[in-house]
Amino acid sequence: MSKKELQVAIDGPASAGKSTVAKKIAHRFKYVYCDTGAMYRTVTLKAMRENVALDDPEALAKMLTKTEITFKPGNPEQLVFLDGQEVTMAIRQPDVTNNVSTVAAQGTVRADLTNRQRQIAEAGGIVMDGRDIGTSVLPDAEVKIFLVASVEERAQRRFKDNAEKGIHTPIETLKKEIETRDHKDSTRAISPLTQAKDAIRLDTTALSIDEVVAKISDIIVQKRKEIE
Repeated sequence: MSKKELQVAIDGPASAGKSTVAKKIAHRFKYVYCDTGAMYRTVTLKAMRENVALDDPEALAKMLTKTEITFKPGNPEQLVFLDGQEVTMAIRQPDVTNNVSTVAAQGTVRADLTNRQRQIAEAGGIVMDGRDIGTSVLPDAEVKIFLVASVEERAQRRFKDNAEKGIHTPIETLKKEIETRDHKDSTRAISPLTQAKDAIRLDTTALSIDEVVAKISDIIVQKRKEIE
């Protein structure tokens, strides 16, 4: 690959800062950004709207054959569309957040979305964030980052993000939800949340977003030099 066509995989638990960092990295290097979490959230939203059982892999697979998920640039954030309808805010509501792990654990859903994600990343020049990007979706990515942060710090971040969206959930509730999500994501049978052996681990608890972006940017620049 040329130096402008790297695949960058950013993994980690809920609210570790993956999406925010990935967007900034993509912008800095003029790469495509693929929000895999938004894809799983969109599937969850559709299943809930259509009363499809969230733990029924066959029913979800059938629904996905008639499901289109697209992204468009937006300000301040990328817009998400489900079958042509914008759902950017709808997929961030607590009911979707608390059910997405169940949908993401279904093999048929992961197979379908993983295939879509790999097609997006095929040409390189991609920043993709999620929970199994470096281990499952893009196992050959040149740069793999695994972001972590304390539960307390992640709850504070989610509280702030939610408040900006007009969602008000107590900190203690958020901490419990994050701990539950961590457990579900790390113990699921298919593509569990785990750090790839060749991923670089970054603890973001005491770091600002800009500091995390700077560290990852240095890693990307170094990798470019190595493969030139």
